[in-house]
Amino acid sequence: MDSDQIARLIYLGLWGTVLISYVLIARRQNIGQSLRHALLWGLLFVGVAAGYGLWQDIAGSNQVSVTGEGAVVLRAQRDGQFHLTLNVNSEPVRFIIDTGATDLVLSRRDAETVGLDPDNLAYLGQARTANGIVGLARVTLDEVTLAHDDLVISDQNVPAFVNEGQLDVSLLGMGYLRRYARISIEGERMILER
Repeated sequence: MDSDQIARLIYLGLWGTVLISYVLIARRQNIGQSLRHALLWGLLFVGVAAGYGLWQDIAGSNQVSVTGEGAVVLRAQRDGQFHLTLNVNSEPVRFIIDTGATDLVLSRRDAETVGLDPDNLAYLGQARTANGIVGLARVTLDEVTLAHDDLVISDQNVPAFVNEGQLDVSLLGMGYLRRYARISIEGERMILER
């Protein structure tokens, strides 16, 4: 659970406490019946919230599609970002597409997942980020593959960097995106064509 979700949960908990307190104070004469009504409304609220969350997950599960012409279409997710899962050295890695990033950058966790040892890399480069200056280690990835439906796009010996700092998600920057002939953003859709 991230900090935004925790904040929302606290906010909803406070509102729930206020509403239940109001009901109990307003209906002091028959507290048992008031508690049953409050429990019923609480269960209805939880059911609607769970249904909404499930719907968002179902709707969000189809974030990548392929057109008849072989173009990859990404849909922006709830966070407003475009996400893409690629197989890096045969391991799935989830990326945020970052057109402001120069290169493909792996988090330390994702670097370990694809078979690299972040503790034994030479962090000779530097990058300025929102969190300050971080070290970067240049690596070469054996294979990066986008596989969706019948479409498979595979690149070998892909240059990348491993971020020494606290990066929660790997970044798919322009160094990789330039491999596509066309990149366009149309509202909530990003289209990648080879």
